[in-house]
Amino acid sequence: MRVLHAVTLHSTTHAFGGPVRVALNLCQGLRERGHDARLTALADGFPRPLPEEVEGVPARLHQARRVLPLGFSGLTSPSLLAGAHRLVRRADVVHVHLARDLVTLPVALAALRAGRPLVLQTHGMVDPSERLSARLLDAVAVRRVLRAAAVLHLTTRELRDLHAVVGGTGLDRAVRLVNGVPAQPEGPAPQGPPRILYAARLQARKRPVDLVDAAPAILARHPEATFVVAGPDEGELAAVRRRIDELALAEKISCPGPLSGTRMIEELRRAHVYVLPSVDEPFPMSVLEAMAVGTPVVVTDSNGLARDVERAGAGRVVTGPEGVAAAVLDLLEPSVRRTASAAARKLTAETFSMDAVLGTLVDVYERVYAGSQA
Repeated sequence: MRVLHAVTLHSTTHAFGGPVRVALNLCQGLRERGHDARLTALADGFPRPLPEEVEGVPARLHQARRVLPLGFSGLTSPSLLAGAHRLVRRADVVHVHLARDLVTLPVALAALRAGRPLVLQTHGMVDPSERLSARLLDAVAVRRVLRAAAVLHLTTRELRDLHAVVGGTGLDRAVRLVNGVPAQPEGPAPQGPPRILYAARLQARKRPVDLVDAAPAILARHPEATFVVAGPDEGELAAVRRRIDELALAEKISCPGPLSGTRMIEELRRAHVYVLPSVDEPFPMSVLEAMAVGTPVVVTDSNGLARDVERAGAGRVVTGPEGVAAAVLDLLEPSVRRTASAAARKLTAETFSMDAVLGTLVDVYERVYAGSQA
């Protein structure tokens, strides 16, 4: 089966985060199963000519151009807009990682015009909004594509939000699809002093400053511990550095910037604990990747994976920033960490494996393709 995945932006800083990682994981898994899975997206930060593949996945990338001051939603490409119709016609199924933007919406609309089966995965990016730009896009395009497609949702909350966007009807083909994570070989436990890692976008909702604030209490018991706050800056790097200076922790906390896919796995293996203090996080790939290599995690109770983490004993769930230090200290106890590490690997292997996710996804593809042929 020929499957085209469309996602908003692939950049050298990995600024668009989880949706790109999910799209690449799915494409790689589909290709391993013999399907012709390809990717299209905007590109930023790459030298010309743009890459023709991303992590082994054939890709049609277009140079990102900013046309509106609206973050990712203000990016587009004249070549993508001009070539979207030809691109979708080569696919048996078009899988769009949908956001309210000028990349994924045009590809979804092109698929509808070309009569191609359409699958939409929103990653929590399409929810009820009073912003004028969101309301305009909803009226012009978002409701139309959601009602015409098979929709994949991560959580019941996301499905409720999508129903609210479309007005309560029209999502008859909605299917729950969790994010999967590729299996990782078991490695040795991290050596040396405790190393605590945050690796996600530096934005207010993800609360990277909370880890900095937790550091003094952790250092009081483990003075040799070090901390890494990694990820592309989306407005919080200055606050992180300011708090590091205020607490005189410059020698203990490093901010290396964004991590590539390979470097991310390396850092996760080196870490004794992974911390993501973000609020209202639907289904973070970084937490799945941490657990896949056996690194216990600390997440908040509004994280979409919190219930799974707590049930499995794969880490600790906190209700607010004041609980981060105690949770990390608990997981740094050798016996506690060993137990949580084994539980984390078991959870990802049994519940969030790529085989299980791809089985559900291919079934969706086959049904929408058969429906289009009928």
